[in-house]
Amino acid sequence: MIEEAGSRNGESTQTTEQNGKRAKRGAAGPRRQVGALPFRVTEEGRIEVALVTSRETRRWVIPKGWPIRKLAPFETAAREAYEEAGLAGAMAQEPYGAYSYEKRLKSRSFVSCNVDVFLMAVARAKKRWPERDERERRWFPAEEAAQLVDEPELSDLIAALPERMGLGQSRESNEG
Repeated sequence: MIEEAGSRNGESTQTTEQNGKRAKRGAAGPRRQVGALPFRVTEEGRIEVALVTSRETRRWVIPKGWPIRKLAPFETAAREAYEEAGLAGAMAQEPYGAYSYEKRLKSRSFVSCNVDVFLMAVARAKKRWPERDERERRWFPAEEAAQLVDEPELSDLIAALPERMGLGQSRESNEG
């Protein structure tokens, strides 16, 4: 990340560099990211969600990243899913939902982020992908994935996915 202190119309700005591109943002307010919520439907009709570990803290997260100029948000989310998890598939063009979290930077400081989440119906899971040596990818039943992520709003989005896809089943019908 490249940070430049500056002032424009009395407002402080920072410049960030991601994938060789620069984007100015105001110093106040949360930063925007886009993420993919990769899922598949099992032969039994259950939803599974792919999670990856974060590079710094090794927490379970969804693939996400900073917006990329000249790419639509859903296209950026698809790129992140490929780079971070080796996944490809059909992307929803509108957000499924959003969540907030505190991103830990390499400087060990934190920045607030709002993440727009796009559904990805996974068609292919590659054995080799760009960040495979930095992250672990694993498939989980949606209910378990919802419990593994730290962010409550993301957990709610994942937990609601089976119902949203018309595959919701009560716990009673799954037991016994």
